[in-house]
Amino acid sequence: MARYLDVHPVNPQPRLIEQVVEILRGDGVVAYPTDSGYALGVQLGNRAGVDRMRAIRRLDDKHHFTLLCHDFAQLGPLVHIDNAVFRMVKAATPGPYTFILPATSEVPRRLMHPRKRTVGVRIPDHVLAHALLEALGEPLISTTLLLPGESEPMTEGWLIKDELDQLLDAVIEGESGSLPTTVVDFTSGVPEIIRYGAGDPARFE
Repeated sequence: MARYLDVHPVNPQPRLIEQVVEILRGDGVVAYPTDSGYALGVQLGNRAGVDRMRAIRRLDDKHHFTLLCHDFAQLGPLVHIDNAVFRMVKAATPGPYTFILPATSEVPRRLMHPRKRTVGVRIPDHVLAHALLEALGEPLISTTLLLPGESEPMTEGWLIKDELDQLLDAVIEGESGSLPTTVVDFTSGVPEIIRYGAGDPARFE
């Protein structure tokens, strides 16, 4: 049964955030709000948690998980990024964008695209997600909480608790966006939009 934590959307209670961090460090799977709907998250070394996220969303082993980062200090060591791409990514963050970039050796191989050796990264524009990432001190392996057969992510914590209670370790109640991120692929060095979502795509077109 998942723990249900009602966290203040503007001033997240440190005590509750620390409880979520403890669950993550104990190999838990949590559902948390972001600027682009709810997401599922696990700690970097949690292999079993990644498998649980795949099972919840019925994803195959080719699915690209995202590394959710607090800031560029967390994001920088994970990807190879030249100055031109850096300027474009920097101008759009924090925000509801996911960027596909060449991964460094800091990224676990199982999280990379098997052929391209790329990874998805993003810095959310969301107070609660930032508080969680800051307290954890490392990126989260994350995926949008988009259930099989649905076209939009879940956006209500109490509904997630009701529907996925036996599959999660914690649900954080909080305000979230309603659309998935806009996904921009920089693998070739120039932006290619591969999913239109919450972020304004005009800056990459």
